[in-house]
Amino acid sequence: MIELRHLKTLAALRDAGSLVDAADRVHLTQSALSHQIKDLEERLDCSLFIRKTKPICFTSAGQRLLTLADDILPMIRNAERDIARLAGGETGRLNICIECHSCFDWLMPTIDHFRQNWPEVEMDLSTGFSFQPLPALARGDLDLVITSDPEPRTGIHYEPLFSYESLLAISRQHRLVARKHIEAKDLAQETLITYPVDTARLDLFSRFLDPANVEPSEIRTAELTVMMVQLVASGRGVAALPNWAMHEYLERDFIQSRPLGEKGLWCTLYAAIREDQIGSEFMQDFLTTARDVSFKTLKGIRSTQRDESQI
Repeated sequence: MIELRHLKTLAALRDAGSLVDAADRVHLTQSALSHQIKDLEERLDCSLFIRKTKPICFTSAGQRLLTLADDILPMIRNAERDIARLAGGETGRLNICIECHSCFDWLMPTIDHFRQNWPEVEMDLSTGFSFQPLPALARGDLDLVITSDPEPRTGIHYEPLFSYESLLAISRQHRLVARKHIEAKDLAQETLITYPVDTARLDLFSRFLDPANVEPSEIRTAELTVMMVQLVASGRGVAALPNWAMHEYLERDFIQSRPLGEKGLWCTLYAAIREDQIGSEFMQDFLTTARDVSFKTLKGIRSTQRDESQI
């Protein structure tokens, strides 16, 4: 009566927090997901969650099935990994490089989880802030690059991980606090604090400021997100940051944030891998683990399916 797909759907609904995002995660339309849940409720003759609540509130029956999902789904994943090892005897190397300064929040728990399940895979982690990692990936010096700036390259495949909104961080007393959203022209007289990255590779410039032919009055760089937030909070400038990177500081009322543009500036984070590695079992498991950990760890991200027009 209860099928594995039902457990996956309920777990996705809990982790995503909405029917729309849960449908994206299990690769169903919202209508198909709703039908699946309704079908299960009819089979069990009880409701599994309370409609029109935010965040989603599960009934006692729904909570019981979520407990079952938390027990069963990891066992299934572990069994699949074991079978992959037995079938292919895979060992290998996974040298990872990140171009995203704020990615440590989800990447480190991803790596920790992956190490437990693939102890035979040799791992290393570096940052691409001082060199060009994509050529190194193409040469075989690296195996995976985390980037939000995909460049078309022969032999390189970009796997979308998740999408996030880039928000403008401003101080609580800033003149732009009164705005519902930020226009490009609003930044013409601002000091913009960025990571030490070429502005041509920043979505804020390529997709927001450059099309409007706007330049900030000054650019200041900082290596760490916490340093950028401190500068913003003290009125030294403004910064465009991923929504998940600001969540803690917004909750503690250190800073304020506003969307960039009326529709917001949504960006996608990718894992770049060589095409000859796409079929690797441990590589695919790393990508799956990265998505799972990200949706459990980060606030405000969503599936890439609704952002394919930006890819």
